[in-house]
Amino acid sequence: MSLPPFIDRESGELDLGRIRAEVFPLAGLILLFGGLALLVFLLTLLVAGNSILGGFLVVVTQFTLAVGTGIVLMYVVARGIQLADEEEQSR
Repeated sequence: MSLPPFIDRESGELDLGRIRAEVFPLAGLILLFGGLALLVFLLTLLVAGNSILGGFLVVVTQFTLAVGTGIVLMYVVARGIQLADEEEQSR
């Protein structure tokens, strides 16, 4: 029986170094798309207001969040597959 991911084989405890190595790229992606959407939304609030440009920028903000969510989910799935393959090869 194999151990769950991020568990140290010898001690049976959480492998914090590996968890940190996986968290930083994921957090970077989330901050990138969240920051970009926030920037466009703040531009909407400060400049465009209730105009057609404001409506368009709100749509751009929502599109940015949707694309960012999709990319983050694809990254998580792809990385999970890579980790499963690494686990399989190390046995």
